[in-house]
Amino acid sequence: MGVAKYTKDQKGQITDVLLQSGIHVKTVYGPEDLERIGLSYERDLGDPGEYPFTRGIHRQGYRSRAWTTRQYTGFGMPAETNERFKLMIAHGQTGLNVAFDLPTQMGYDSDDPMSEGEVGRVGMAVDSLRDFEIAFKDIDLEKIGSGLTINAVASIMLAMYQAMAEKYGYSPKVISATPQNDILKEMIGRGAWIFPVEPAVKLIGDTIEYAMNVLPRTNPVSVCGYHIRESGATPAQEIACAILIANAYIDNVLARGFDVDAFVGRFSFNLNVFGNMWEQVAKFRAARKLWARNLKEKYGVKKESNMHLRGLFGGGGYGLTKAQPENNIMRGAYYALAAALSGAQTIALCSYDEAYTIPTPHSAIISLRTLQLLMDEMGLRDTVDPLAGSYFIETLTKEMEQKIEEEMERIEKVGGIIHAVATGYVQRLVAAQAYEFEKGIQSGELLKVGVNIHTEGESKDVELHEYNWESAKTQIEGLKQVRRERNNREVSRSLGELEKATREGKNVMPFLVDCCRAYATVGEMTAIFRNIYGEFDEPSLF
Repeated sequence: MGVAKYTKDQKGQITDVLLQSGIHVKTVYGPEDLERIGLSYERDLGDPGEYPFTRGIHRQGYRSRAWTTRQYTGFGMPAETNERFKLMIAHGQTGLNVAFDLPTQMGYDSDDPMSEGEVGRVGMAVDSLRDFEIAFKDIDLEKIGSGLTINAVASIMLAMYQAMAEKYGYSPKVISATPQNDILKEMIGRGAWIFPVEPAVKLIGDTIEYAMNVLPRTNPVSVCGYHIRESGATPAQEIACAILIANAYIDNVLARGFDVDAFVGRFSFNLNVFGNMWEQVAKFRAARKLWARNLKEKYGVKKESNMHLRGLFGGGGYGLTKAQPENNIMRGAYYALAAALSGAQTIALCSYDEAYTIPTPHSAIISLRTLQLLMDEMGLRDTVDPLAGSYFIETLTKEMEQKIEEEMERIEKVGGIIHAVATGYVQRLVAAQAYEFEKGIQSGELLKVGVNIHTEGESKDVELHEYNWESAKTQIEGLKQVRRERNNREVSRSLGELEKATREGKNVMPFLVDCCRAYATVGEMTAIFRNIYGEFDEPSLF
């Protein structure tokens, strides 16, 4: 789980604090520290809304616009997910963040033998356009943006989202979708990959190119340091990997002959919040500066708004515990506070019961209310970057910047992020650290309330989200009905054209949209990619 390491003397007084990123925290900070790090207001900070955006990307911060609340939602059949969407929107949620079940993430239909026991278990089951039509029924897609937490088959889901929106009368130019679409982080941190590195990155490039021309409000990729952090990376490594991964996607699109300013402004990020609050605040402030500098100096981005690090800060699932689960309510509030103090555009919290189960409606609304309470009661919208000028925060931000740059250089020296992922270098690094973090929790070197300190007292039972086998059966019956009712000649035609385009190296997005309109299934479309691209051969980590 990983928190700061505290060294104490015989009297129990703290003599040293070591943050995960390798930064030692002093007892007190003063003007001499700002002189030591050579802090320049113009170069290192700037006013809010101005380069290098350390103090935030909007001049008036949350005064002009509150952060978007986008709780992670989705389970069972599309009808159940639609019901949860409407519940959260009715309680004030301002964006959607869709969870997909494991078969969908891996490109299998619900009736595939590989899907048995997993249909709708950890997210919404999606087999065809019919499922999206049900899930997003009566949702105002012009006002409500949707995050699609999917990676290997993100191109298929984005195509399906467009086809669904058109069915409901929305122009592709007005809808806003954000597929996670970050396959390199899957190979590092989560494992829901399908295709080898090069064709997988090519599919991401296809979505970026397509969005430029057809889906101008869509964020075609959300670079996800979140899961890399959850897998054992330090906060500095999380940002280092995220920036290098984003650069790999930029390079793919640049190689197609496009100008960087035409597309990079729609990149977004999904970054993690858990652990030491001050380290998180410094991480996000440093990340904004480094991303802007990276785009300006490395890629020659000219438009300042294209240099904004935009995205979702939140979650913190690795920080939650099964022991004393009610403590996770407080943890979530502090994670949200750190995100808000950091200038997040969008915040989503893991609910207190997520260490056990899919969130119940009750726990999901508690997380939403936590965000709303911070927004409307606690003064987080009063002023921009309220921690700016703190001797401690400014020093820590500068030191965090240096640590991130060191981690980036470390990966570049072994051949760059794509090579480091393909060979398992980053995976081995992160896995070894996760092991050391867990040892620290087990030994008590890293403190965790309710786990290795303050463990007295009983925990309240958590209401579990029971898996509904009948829902899986109903989903499979619905899939069979779609296959009976669709125009299978049209399905064969569209799949044939997708296969031809894939073999010829064309942008597959228009062909995927065509397949979705014909009600081709996720499994049928993914099978074409599998047959042509093959599957990723994961390197040994040990």
